[in-house]
Amino acid sequence: MKLDVWLLLGAAVVIAAIASVRVAHRSGLPSLLLFLGFGFLLGESGFGIPFDDPMIAQQIGLGALALILAEGGLTTTWSNVRRSVPAAIALATVGVAVSIVVVALAVRGLLGADWRMALILGGVLASTDAAAVFSVLRRLPLPSRLAGILEAESGFNDAPTVIVVVLLSQVAVPVPPLGEFVLHSVMELAIGAGVACLLGPAGAFALRRVALPASGLYPIAVLALTIVAYGGAVLLKGSGFLAVYLTALILGNARLPHRAATRGFAEGAAWLAQIGLFVMLGLLASPGDMPIDVVPGLIAGTVLVLLARPLSVIVCAWLVRILRLDRINWREQAFLSWAGLRGAVPIVLATIPWAAGVGEAERLFNQVFVIVIVFTLVQGPTLPWVAKLLGVATEGEARDISVESAPLEELNADLLQITVPQGSLLHGVEIFELRLPADAQVTLIVREGRTFVPTGTTRLRSDDQLLVVTTAACRDQVERRMRAVSRRGKLAGWYGESGVE
Repeated sequence: MKLDVWLLLGAAVVIAAIASVRVAHRSGLPSLLLFLGFGFLLGESGFGIPFDDPMIAQQIGLGALALILAEGGLTTTWSNVRRSVPAAIALATVGVAVSIVVVALAVRGLLGADWRMALILGGVLASTDAAAVFSVLRRLPLPSRLAGILEAESGFNDAPTVIVVVLLSQVAVPVPPLGEFVLHSVMELAIGAGVACLLGPAGAFALRRVALPASGLYPIAVLALTIVAYGGAVLLKGSGFLAVYLTALILGNARLPHRAATRGFAEGAAWLAQIGLFVMLGLLASPGDMPIDVVPGLIAGTVLVLLARPLSVIVCAWLVRILRLDRINWREQAFLSWAGLRGAVPIVLATIPWAAGVGEAERLFNQVFVIVIVFTLVQGPTLPWVAKLLGVATEGEARDISVESAPLEELNADLLQITVPQGSLLHGVEIFELRLPADAQVTLIVREGRTFVPTGTTRLRSDDQLLVVTTAACRDQVERRMRAVSRRGKLAGWYGESGVE
């Protein structure tokens, strides 16, 4: 087909996929299932577009996952996940190891697979999916700590699982001894973290001091820095996924110009990556070859959801408790077990052994495809019900305020644009009751399309937009105070609410 036909087809698929997101949102299903459906429709079972190259699928898939992880890091608020990091790291390391071993033992014993294939399947299925977790869980009214564990885990656990699957897929060499395996994995993770710890702060420092001629260049620069981190870590034989997520996390929580616009741009890029990724994976799949793999896939998936995931959560909860890093009660453990959603990551990882020529790898890909579709249909729509049943939902909690900023270079100050969301306790608070620092001032309010300069006794209302001028030194304090009042009201200080947590 000509280029114009491909462009027309691609744009039509993207528009249809965007429209389908609304359907997915109402039904509670992760949108990935609808995007996979578009791929099936375009593939050999539908319009007959041929695509059967696992190597190309692997490269495109890894690139798309890097963009999705970058968006996850850029849109994650560090204050919401800080307390969750120890538990998330435990789940992304020890939890991954437990899950791999349990699934491998079950597949070896129940399905008779050889050890290499059993371990590869365990590794492929060990990672929760960032796209599925972000799209489903951010709609649930969960406590910030519990949501933070799941979000941070999905950002961290891609890196170790990729390392495991790549090492096991090297058919020319035997499976390395456990000690060598662990050492190699730790080195890759350390290199990825090192790249992020160098590039993230350096990038934030540069962006704060370089006055770009157009505000639209800031989001592009931030996203480009995250991809530089990914590529740099891979060239240094480190974990690109860990590098891109940590770099994005650092940049997303730094004091950067046009931060809200950057997050919006990253979300758009991630949605485009998701659509392209899932449609491509749907094209790669061969539905006619899958019936033989349905039963093995259901067996492996059942072991994963009902045994491997709960056991890994229990082990990690015990570990962080004895180390006095966190305490996860049984209700939270039950929810964490059920909320370990799988999506694009396992399917992309399944292309690695297929592209490497591992025997029976195409059947493994089909089994993973069956697992993702079936158990996403089971787990995704039931998460709100499970959260209510276990008593971990926090209905009625106000959404966080939206803060946009632009630099006032010559004054060494920032102009904050703050939107008061529905349900915020900022509603009814008078300006003087905000008790902002002396170096900050609410200079303008936009209400119902009308702008006016407020006085100290002006009462805020839902959907108001505030312009706040603040010196760079106290900007963070202003944001913390506004978020605290939004959550707890003008007496937030009496409740010990600082806006940090």
